[in-house]
Amino acid sequence: MNREVIEAHLAMEGYSVTTLSAGSKALEAALTQPPDLILLDAMLPDVSGFEVCRRLKESDATRFVPVVMVTALESEQDKLRAIEAGADDFITKPFSYLMLKTRVRSLLRLKHLRDELETRNALLNRILNRYVDEEIMQVILIDPDRYLKLGGETRRVSILFADISGFTAFAEQYTAQEVVSVLNNIFSALTEVVVQHHGTLDKYIGDELMAFFGAPVATGDDTLNAVMTAWEMQSRFTQVVAEMGSRLLPLSLNVGVHTGEVVVGNVGSERFMNYTVIGDAANTAHRLQEIAQDGQILLSETTYAEVRDMVEVRALPPTRLPGKSSVLPIFALTGVKA
Repeated sequence: MNREVIEAHLAMEGYSVTTLSAGSKALEAALTQPPDLILLDAMLPDVSGFEVCRRLKESDATRFVPVVMVTALESEQDKLRAIEAGADDFITKPFSYLMLKTRVRSLLRLKHLRDELETRNALLNRILNRYVDEEIMQVILIDPDRYLKLGGETRRVSILFADISGFTAFAEQYTAQEVVSVLNNIFSALTEVVVQHHGTLDKYIGDELMAFFGAPVATGDDTLNAVMTAWEMQSRFTQVVAEMGSRLLPLSLNVGVHTGEVVVGNVGSERFMNYTVIGDAANTAHRLQEIAQDGQILLSETTYAEVRDMVEVRALPPTRLPGKSSVLPIFALTGVKA
């Protein structure tokens, strides 16, 4: 009778109401299709209302669904049990239906505001994730005071630069829309490889891509991850070029990888900043990419030293990189071992 009367009163207010006679049925229904609000008796035929409430609040699907305990129990101990179980409100029988409807309306308004906030947060996360690597975003959320300020820390990382050779000549022959479409298809494939190997995408620079491995989260295999990224990038690049037709055949992907100490952190201004790496190691990686030709992957001596048992290389003549004063050993990656 209580269920029927409450349902009638709420239906008159325009609410859609489902009633169930047992705690287990209520729990199953709520977890299958979470409602906006639950009115729950404490004394039920099988599972107690307190236990149902506790399980609802433990589930990610129903954690934030308001639960109002509606019961004849009225002791302070029972109210404490309801609160400990996670109940959002407690109404003792007999009660005023005006009071019930007022509390329902109030809790539904709060639920609606929370749903709007969750929707906005999800949208903001999707927007932010378009511009900031997801791992960086999670690190920032854990310690925003540390990671939302200018400056950085010294870290040993492996830095990768990849450049689409021949793209300038290609861009001269096609419209801007066609050029952007091709660039986006290539970058989408290459970026996915970076993410799969736990790399941090730094930036796109025209037809270049920059990524680094070992920050903000170090895996212990960061140098190998960087080299494997370079190797798989070539395969994905070849696949994209083949899928997009013969007009892309003159293009190749040249990659440079170097490992060394840099400062990792936010560079820019308080208003606009970029999480990046600064230091000579970044310059060396870029110079390696610049001298790579015809789809080469060039590794510095420090990078090769850390992965030598897992890759196959061809030693090139020691070279003085542009802007460098000393001659450096360089290795062209020719294969990876099982």
